[in-house]
Amino acid sequence: MKFVQTVCAIALGCAVVSPALASEAIIKKARCVACHSVEEKRVGPAYKDVAAKYKGQKDAEAALIAKVRNGGSGNWGQIPMPPHGPDKISDADLKAAIEWILKL
Repeated sequence: MKFVQTVCAIALGCAVVSPALASEAIIKKARCVACHSVEEKRVGPAYKDVAAKYKGQKDAEAALIAKVRNGGSGNWGQIPMPPHGPDKISDADLKAAIEWILKL
């Protein structure tokens, strides 16, 4: 019985941690970390700053998805962010990454 409880506890722990780890892995795989980090501004803003700026905005997810897809400049400084198409990050992965960022 103790073994079953341990296995269940591990499985529940993985289920809770997995989405965050998966989203962070998505960001690394898409090489977003070349310009962004969670805590500090690099070429682009820190993800925590993005989350703070868009906190409470109903259209935040759609706005950020459009920003990643279309690129742009001026919101965070003069260095432009190039567009990143589905060949770089799939729609599903982009949605998961944006949801993760907005929860920071």
